Amino acid sequence: MVLKTGMRFRSVALFLLAPALFAQPPRSPQPLSALPYTPSLDLSSMDKSVQPCENFYKYACGGWIRNNPIPADQPRWDTYAKLTYENQLYLWGLLLEASNTDHPRTAVQQKTGDLFYACMNEPALEKVGDAPLKPLLAGIDAMKSLRDLPGVLAAQHLSTSSNALFNFGSNQDYANSEAIIAFADAGGLGLPDRDYYSKTDAKSVEIREKYVAHVAQMFGMAGEAPDAARADAGTVMRIETALAAATLTRVEQREPHNLFHKMSRAELRKITPSFAWDAYFAGLRAPASREINVTQPAFYRELEKQLKSNSLGNLKTYLRWHTIHAEVRYLSSTFVQADFDFYSKYLRGVPSAQPRWKRCVQLVDRGMGEALGQVFVEKTFTPETRARTREMTKHIELAMQNEIETLPWMSPATKAKALEKLHGIVNKIGYPDKWRDYSALKIRRDDFFADVAATTAFESRRELNKIGKPVDRAEWQMSPPTVNAYYDPQMNDINFPAGVLQPPLFDPKMDDAPNYGNTAATIGHELTHGFDDEGRQFDAKGNLKDWWTATDAAEFQKRADCVSDEYSGFTVVDNIKINGKLTMGEDVADLGGQLLAYIAWKAATKGKDLKPIDGLTPDQRFFVGMSQWACGSERPENLRADAITNPHSPNEYRINGVVSNMPEFRQAFSCKPGQPMVREKACKVW
Repeated sequence: MVLKTGMRFRSVALFLLAPALFAQPPRSPQPLSALPYTPSLDLSSMDKSVQPCENFYKYACGGWIRNNPIPADQPRWDTYAKLTYENQLYLWGLLLEASNTDHPRTAVQQKTGDLFYACMNEPALEKVGDAPLKPLLAGIDAMKSLRDLPGVLAAQHLSTSSNALFNFGSNQDYANSEAIIAFADAGGLGLPDRDYYSKTDAKSVEIREKYVAHVAQMFGMAGEAPDAARADAGTVMRIETALAAATLTRVEQREPHNLFHKMSRAELRKITPSFAWDAYFAGLRAPASREINVTQPAFYRELEKQLKSNSLGNLKTYLRWHTIHAEVRYLSSTFVQADFDFYSKYLRGVPSAQPRWKRCVQLVDRGMGEALGQVFVEKTFTPETRARTREMTKHIELAMQNEIETLPWMSPATKAKALEKLHGIVNKIGYPDKWRDYSALKIRRDDFFADVAATTAFESRRELNKIGKPVDRAEWQMSPPTVNAYYDPQMNDINFPAGVLQPPLFDPKMDDAPNYGNTAATIGHELTHGFDDEGRQFDAKGNLKDWWTATDAAEFQKRADCVSDEYSGFTVVDNIKINGKLTMGEDVADLGGQLLAYIAWKAATKGKDLKPIDGLTPDQRFFVGMSQWACGSERPENLRADAITNPHSPNEYRINGVVSNMPEFRQAFSCKPGQPMVREKACKVW
C-alpha cells in the first residue's frame, strides 16, 4: 500500500485497539441501535482496600480489573477498547441497515453497505479460497528480469497492503510545511520491528524460528511443496534480516532530522542504480516530484545490495511472501486462521480470532471512514459536546500559555517562539468541516477482493495525487468513529474524533472534575506533543526548524531525561523494562497533559463552592477520573511485544508515573514522603 510516510501520530491510546471500563462483551453480541451510557467516574471500578498513596492505579481501577477479564479476541482490554467495541457494535447496526437493499439508500449508504455486505458474505469467500491471490502471484512469476520488478512492485504498492522492499508515499516537506513532496521510506519486513531480527535472547530466537515456520506454512498453503516452502522461507528470512539491519531503530526514528534527506530523482537513482525508478513512478502514475525525501538512505543502500546479490528467483520468492502476507486476511478462513495463529495467538497471546462482523466493520472504517463517519456523527455527536470540548481546549491553552510565560528555565527569546507556536495550534473537534468525496470509488456487492483492491487503490491514489499540490490543512488522519486522538507536528494541529468524545471518556452528565481529569488531560496530552522531544523541533508553521537557544534546549533535555530515566526503571513483564527513550514523548505528554488539565480545571471552577461527592473531594474526583480512562489488563505476550514496538508505556505506569510527580496529587490524598506514589525528586518539563 502507498502510505503517507514520515509521520508518526501522537495518540493517547494504543493503536486503534484501546480497550475498557465495564464488563466483558457478551458471547453472542448484537448490533446496537444506540450507544450505551457509562459514567466517567465509576465507584465500582475502584478498589478502596488499596491505599491510594501505595498504588493509585490499583486503587482507582482494581475493581474494574477484577470484574473485566480480557475478551478472548483481544490482546488487552481497557476503557478505550471497551468504547471502541461499543462504537463497533453501533457501526455494525448502521452497516446492516445500509446493506439492506429493500429500502432506498443514499450514495454513502450504498457504498458502505455494499462493502460490508461483500465482506460478510463468508460462503462466497470460502468458495473462492485463494483464487484472488493467483493473478498477483502470476504477475510475480512472469518477471523475466530485474527490469520487470518496478512495474510489478508499483502495481502491488498501489492496490494491496504490501510494503515489499520499501514504502513510498507523500508528506509535507519537513523544511516547507506548505509543500507536499514524495517520501521514500523503509519497509519490507514481515516481523513487527527490526529488533526482532537482531535480538539474541532465547525468546527472540524462538520467534524467528516460528516466523520461518509460518512463512513456510503459508507458502505451502499457496501451493508449494514442503521442501521448497522451507527453503523459500529461509530466503525470505535472509533478505529481511539484511533489510532490518539497515533500518533505523524506533528510538533513532524519534529524531526527525534522522528522517530528513531530500534528494533529486537522479540522486535516488545513484544510490539504487539496480532499481528503475522511472519505471516505478510510471507504474504508480505518480505526479512528477523534483525532490524526494529518502527517510533512511542507509536502508536504500542496503536495498541496492540485496537487488544485486540476490537471484531473480530469490527476489520473486520474497515478493510472493509479501503478497501473501499482505492479502491473507481477505482470503478464506484457513488462510485467515493461519495468519492469526502466528501474529495474534503466538506473538500477542490472543486465544481467539475476532468475529467476522467486527473485522468487516473495521475494514469499512479503514476504507471509507469519512463516509461511515458522517452517519456516526449525525447520530452520536451533539453540537453541545463540540462546544464544551472547544471551551475545555481554550482553558488548556491558557494554562499552557501561563506555564510558558512563567517557566524559570526558558529565556524570553525562546518563550516568544513557544507562544507563537502555541497560538498557531489549530484545534479540530469531532469531524472534518468538509467530508471526503468517495464518488470515484467503485464498490461491487458481489466481489469482496475487488472491493478491497479498489479501496486500497483509492487511498493510495489520493495520497500520491497530493504531491506538488498545496497542503490541505483541513484534512484528518483518523475517521470520526475512532477512539483515539493525535497531534500532527507538521500541521501543528490537535485532532479529537467524535469517537473519543463519548462516555465514559467525555461524560456530559458528570461534574467537571472527572471530565477535566480525563478529556482535558487528553487535550493537554496532545497539545504537549507540540513541545515534547520531537514536536518541539517543529516551529509554529510545522517546519523542522530550531527555534531554541542552546541553553534552553539543554535545560529541556535535562528535564525530559528525568522522565525517561524514571520510566526506564519500570518493569513491563518478567525482566523487561520500559525503553524510556522510546516512550519519552508519550510520557512527557502524559505528565504535561495532566498538569495542564489540573490547572485548567482550577481556573474553570474558580469561585465555585465545590463539594465532596460519594466520599471523594473534588481534587480526588479529578485524579480518579484521570485514572479510569486507563483501567485495564494486558496479556504478557502483548506486553512483551509492546516493549519493543509501542511508544506508550503500559497503562499502570501512565497513571502511577504521572501522579507520583505531582504535588497536587500528594496533597489531595495526604501522601507522605517515602510512600510509592511520592517521588523524592519529581520530574517536571512543562
